[in-house]
Amino acid sequence: MNNDFWRTNYVHPVPWATEFAPLTLPAMFDASVARSGAAPLTDFMGARLSYADIGDKAARFAGALRAGGLAKGDRIGLYLPNVPDYLIAYYGALKAGAIVVNMSPLYSRAELAHQIADSGARIVVTTDVPALYDTATALLGDGLIDRVIVGNLSGWLPPVKRWLFRRFRAAEIATVAGGDARIVTMASMLASTPLPDEAAVAPGDVALIQYTGGTTGSPKGAMLTHQNLTANARQVHAIDPHQGVGDRIVGVLPFFHVFANTCVLNRTVLAGGMVAMLPRFGAKDTLRTIARIKATALPGVPTMYQALLDHPDCARTDFGSLRACISGGAPLAETLKGKFESQTRARVIEGYGLTESAGVVACNPYEGAGKTGTIGQPLPATEVRLLDREDPSKPAAEGEPGELVFRGPQMMKGYWGGSDTDAATFAAIDGEDGWLRTGDVATIDADGYIRIVDRLKDMIAVGGFKVFPSQIEDVLYRHPAVKEAIVIGIPDAYLGEIPKAFVTLNDGYEASGTALMEWLNPQLGKHERVKAVEVRSELPKTLVGKLSRKELVAEERTKAAA
Repeated sequence: MNNDFWRTNYVHPVPWATEFAPLTLPAMFDASVARSGAAPLTDFMGARLSYADIGDKAARFAGALRAGGLAKGDRIGLYLPNVPDYLIAYYGALKAGAIVVNMSPLYSRAELAHQIADSGARIVVTTDVPALYDTATALLGDGLIDRVIVGNLSGWLPPVKRWLFRRFRAAEIATVAGGDARIVTMASMLASTPLPDEAAVAPGDVALIQYTGGTTGSPKGAMLTHQNLTANARQVHAIDPHQGVGDRIVGVLPFFHVFANTCVLNRTVLAGGMVAMLPRFGAKDTLRTIARIKATALPGVPTMYQALLDHPDCARTDFGSLRACISGGAPLAETLKGKFESQTRARVIEGYGLTESAGVVACNPYEGAGKTGTIGQPLPATEVRLLDREDPSKPAAEGEPGELVFRGPQMMKGYWGGSDTDAATFAAIDGEDGWLRTGDVATIDADGYIRIVDRLKDMIAVGGFKVFPSQIEDVLYRHPAVKEAIVIGIPDAYLGEIPKAFVTLNDGYEASGTALMEWLNPQLGKHERVKAVEVRSELPKTLVGKLSRKELVAEERTKAAA
């Protein structure tokens, strides 16, 4: 079969053919509450809530929703940073039979309005941070939603920190409007009678509408079922040789993102571990949290690891408790992996996933032989194939890069209201339906390790030749001055497109764009050589910190048009 080397060289500590029985998120959550009731589930700046605490509050939240008329399948938006309200609303809404819609707290009013209109969510849960509260409640006036549920961020802090916050940072607390029945406090929701029994949801029911990042177009809502999400949590748990014993996870990746939803939230709940939540990423606070809780795992994106390395406290932080730093969301440069592991002695494990996979498709092993520069092998019960880049109806030629497709229990049901996009997203291979096209170009080596070469949509067509931006970026990262790099195609009258590089520099280094180009181009094929290297103070990033090409592409197209 096409590139099935991982079947005979499987390195993860469970059989590839492991089965994941049908399971709903409420059932998974309730089992952990029953098993680990007294254990801490959340740590918020030092204040902890147990599994029993969160379980009771989630049941009360579910009861209030049902008493307020919520029906099975209704959508409810979570417009929240990483705070205890998120866990209560997430598991509570699912217990009540609702479909959760994750909404980035960095969304503008227009972005939030678009997502609400698309998903049909009529209830939004937020907190009393003025920017979030004002944006959410403005949508009431627009008639887009019926109700806003507002949490109290400072109320979750330890007593002394709560007093200091209210005394000296009162401007950061919104005044919740009284007398408007459409605006409800989380406190009043939690005073309700607990829902005695969870709604009759099935594993195949949609649990979460998770919007894609929109890096290549308008965001689409991936419909992730209860089984998709619980299976992916169990798949990630299964490849951990420690099996989550004593897990203390740094929860700085935003819960609204699918990577964190699986690897930080659902998987930790499954294992009975603790999540130390940080509402936003800051290198100093993250380093302090690692040391304070003696963290066992730090899931993050590459730019986060770079920021930790750059902070002066990094050299003074004890990383000895860390079993693994899980890197995802974007390619991890070999130089960054080497620097981080050398300075911290913590192992960085690269994995891969996408919104449509409920989080994770493949990962390097936690222990033993991994392969730097690859995304490892598929998770248990996950099949992968490579399709021909020009003709996706046939497999890629042996040994050649191809578009990565996969199928497994974590594969989404489809896009919300997206029958047209579904047709282009799913593929049939040898008469077998149900393979999801990732849009990523990959190779699979003889040991079954997958290497992502590039995005199909990012490839640059130079005079008929296909150029992979990531290959040029890999060379740039070898220069000691280069901290971050993005390569895009810019219009060229003769060749159609030609590569251009954008970089930021490491502290203490100076290098001109001309000098970098003169160093870079002799190491590239003639068709790969860049027209210019532009040095910038910063490069555009997505909401979760991934380097983003689309802003630079738009900028260069505007220049060309002018």
